[in-house]
Amino acid sequence: MSTHTTGSAIQRIFIDKQSPAAHQALVRTSEAVRAVAAEAGLDRTLVELVNLRVSQINGCAYCLNVHTNAALRAGETPQRLGVLAAWRDTELFTPDERAALALAEATTNPADTTAQEAAYGTAREVLTDDQISAVIWVAVTINAFNRVSVMSGHPVRNR
Repeated sequence: MSTHTTGSAIQRIFIDKQSPAAHQALVRTSEAVRAVAAEAGLDRTLVELVNLRVSQINGCAYCLNVHTNAALRAGETPQRLGVLAAWRDTELFTPDERAALALAEATTNPADTTAQEAAYGTAREVLTDDQISAVIWVAVTINAFNRVSVMSGHPVRNR
């Protein structure tokens, strides 16, 4: 059994290791979502921005580490990554990216119906139906991975 101690005395179970079949199903879902995003014409950097913004909201250090590295490999800039949490307060993001980020935030906070309506309205102006669906699926999937990592207490190792 894979467990480790976080800041408290309670040992966490790495649920991805404890229940590998469920984790593999989630991995297969993420692979399908990645393909849907590519087919919809979403740039890899936009997908990683969504992954990062959702991970910021959920406070998932492990996923933030993984997707920061993926974003940099995909060509994202350190400047844009540094201001991502305040994306609304800068002009560094394109209208498509802004729409995707708003939609990702609304997906992550589903109880905020006002934000959902606003995000959908903006998305309908600049994204296709396939792109809107793909962004929502990316957000749904990273939300699931965030919960796996947070509840497992996955560590971020120094490289």
